[in-house]
Amino acid sequence: MLFHFSKYQGTGNDFIVADNRNGNHNNLTIEQVHQLCDRRFGIGADGLMLLNEKTGFDFEMKYFNADGKEGSMCGNGGRCMIKFAHHLNIRRDLYRFLAVDGVHEAEIDSDGTVSLKMKDVKTIRKYHNDFIVDTGSPHYIKLTNHVLDIDVFKKGYEIRNSAEFNEEGINVNFVEVLEEPGKIIVRTFERGVEAETLSCGTGVTASALICYHNENGFNEVQVQTPGGNLSVEYEKTDETHYENIWLCGPAKKVFDGVVEI
Repeated sequence: MLFHFSKYQGTGNDFIVADNRNGNHNNLTIEQVHQLCDRRFGIGADGLMLLNEKTGFDFEMKYFNADGKEGSMCGNGGRCMIKFAHHLNIRRDLYRFLAVDGVHEAEIDSDGTVSLKMKDVKTIRKYHNDFIVDTGSPHYIKLTNHVLDIDVFKKGYEIRNSAEFNEEGINVNFVEVLEEPGKIIVRTFERGVEAETLSCGTGVTASALICYHNENGFNEVQVQTPGGNLSVEYEKTDETHYENIWLCGPAKKVFDGVVEI
């Protein structure tokens, strides 16, 4: 079977994306997805996404991790999916699509920036001196100094595979708060990839919620990742409630291709 695809990236978080409105790829196996995402024997990507037809929505986004298993919400993937839909001539001022964690809205700004509305967050769990936040995917947030010097693979692997998180897995974010208000650096070990990625949208979002600069009301946090810069805007309503959360940044097509699977 020929597999027609496009490759997209959002701040270095890269994805294989395919139009599945005809249902031709409904039977992709875990092994096939894993093979396609392999960086030596396949196309290479952090994940694979299918754009499906969905009544009442502009489309449905189905996301698979690089290990081939269906994954939870992917923020950068959602932003790349919006650009893919635009390139398929699905043109909207405000997109509305369905993902595994529910309904999302998104828009493409005049400069090409894609802004994606994330799910509201109503619970932040303290875990020792760290935090656990679900922004569509579960995230462990560890505040630290000198984040660029950290062995993210080693430390992230240890937390992700610890007794409490081993079974379902968790994404691990190492976050440095910069001196300039509202600016942070985030590095992420992603489950399903089982390595550090250049950027993680849901991880950036979770980290930004922890690093608010206004106790209540509007916050905008500028986030530096190894793959580029993102921003997160949100309303903080109280100590654990965050609403109107938007993840904003670039999303670009890399190339189109065809492979046989």
